[in-house]
Amino acid sequence: LDKDCNLIFLLTGQLLPPPEQELATKVLQIQSKRFYLDVKQNRRGRFIKVAEVGPAGRKSRLLLAMSTALELRDHLTVFSEIYASLGPPNPDNLPEDGKLKSELMIKENRRYYLDLKENSRGRFLRISQTITQGGPRSQIAIPAQGMIEFRDALTDLLEEFGTDDGTSFGFKGVLPEARHMRVENKNFYFDVGQNSRGIFMRISEVKNNFRTAITIPEKSWSRFRDTFTEYVDKMKDLTEPSNEGGK
Repeated sequence: LDKDCNLIFLLTGQLLPPPEQELATKVLQIQSKRFYLDVKQNRRGRFIKVAEVGPAGRKSRLLLAMSTALELRDHLTVFSEIYASLGPPNPDNLPEDGKLKSELMIKENRRYYLDLKENSRGRFLRISQTITQGGPRSQIAIPAQGMIEFRDALTDLLEEFGTDDGTSFGFKGVLPEARHMRVENKNFYFDVGQNSRGIFMRISEVKNNFRTAITIPEKSWSRFRDTFTEYVDKMKDLTEPSNEGGK
């Protein structure tokens, strides 16, 4: 293969898309923490990976679509203004849950929780990311004094690379929210997403920490629905007692 095509050819003859590319990096030193903001691109589009490195070398990461990074940038402006309006910290009069202000951002199957908090060590902005279909929560904590610097770094990256996620997806509306259903000891998650091939639904079954999933293209949903309906009707006819014997 021509190296310029940036494709990996497996022994099976399968072609894989190129790995993610790093387009830019910004490094911020805020108090004892270092933050890396990396603009990356893969076959699904552009995004920003935020990594927090603590004094002991421990890393925490968040993934932000470019449009999500824009929304976060705007929230950082508001949080910064609220922080600037607060008086000096008072360790003897902390909020009951430590929260001074909270916001929620939703992007496809990801949720981002923004909490401006205060504890005995000071004030900070905690940003938590969860995936609605399950999985661990990841989070970073930005010292409140560094929110402006963090916001300005995001602004620079967004001005250079744009706020579009870099995809050619046709649908620009809001996709349906994820759904969860529990049946006996199994959990089923229904997540609607979108990629370069179109809209899809991923149905995941989780049992005893074991996960399996299928992906159904949107154009096939009605056929799946009709097939399920047919089976439901047939089983209903087979399992309901006949009224003829009771007459």
